[in-house]
Amino acid sequence: MKRVTGLGGFFFKTEDPDKIKQWYKDRLGLDTDQYGCTFWWKDKEGNDGTTQWSPMKNDTTYFEPSTSSFMMNFRVHNLVELLDVLKAEGVTVIGEIEEYSYGKFGWVLDPDGNKLELWEPKDEAFK
Repeated sequence: MKRVTGLGGFFFKTEDPDKIKQWYKDRLGLDTDQYGCTFWWKDKEGNDGTTQWSPMKNDTTYFEPSTSSFMMNFRVHNLVELLDVLKAEGVTVIGEIEEYSYGKFGWVLDPDGNKLELWEPKDEAFK
């Protein structure tokens, strides 16, 4: 069974997300927007994919119950099946699966209490 197929995103807390986005745009050339920056790439089979980089306000509750200042998003092949397997392996699964036009999302905690977002993408939604 495939588990993680790639990095879907990196989200982190900051005092001033707009200032940080502007710094990364000006200094490193990131093509930022209101969400951060989307990196487009192709996998080894030539399929399009994305990785999202997003600074978020320090008071975001999106990372809860984790107290970490960051959250990683991993691309997965079959979210429902993977969450069932992870739960059977004793991994803490958080909340319910959420589905959008661009994919399904689920969340787990790693042994250090970091919240990880698992994303079964629909990359065609971004075209």
